[in-house]
Amino acid sequence: MSQLPRAGPIPRPDNPDQARDVLRAEAFAAPPVQRIALTALEFTSICPRSGQPDFGRVEIEYEPGDRCLESKALKYYLWSYRDQGAFCETLAARIADDVVYAIAPRRVTVRVHQNVRGGIALLAEAVRGS
Repeated sequence: MSQLPRAGPIPRPDNPDQARDVLRAEAFAAPPVQRIALTALEFTSICPRSGQPDFGRVEIEYEPGDRCLESKALKYYLWSYRDQGAFCETLAARIADDVVYAIAPRRVTVRVHQNVRGGIALLAEAVRGS
């Protein structure tokens, strides 16, 4: 699948690779804005060591080039990580790389905040572009 259905329920993504192609296909022409910030408050992935769920939030800030992220496609893309085992640091880097793949922004900053577990909160940040 390269595009989301225009109506009805959204099918569950198969994996992040497939979902990033949807993110790219659903991008739209950028209006004359300088900065866009998106925050996903209910992000879930799996700890690759324990297999337990990790909860947190993802913040994406970018300076658009010619294209912008479509929010429904971003929700779909982030949903693809729900059953993926990955460290917080790896997630920040991967999401930043996938945003670059999808829309080629002038600059993007991705922050993945992992909720407190074992008394430790974690923040990983990845920056791409000038």
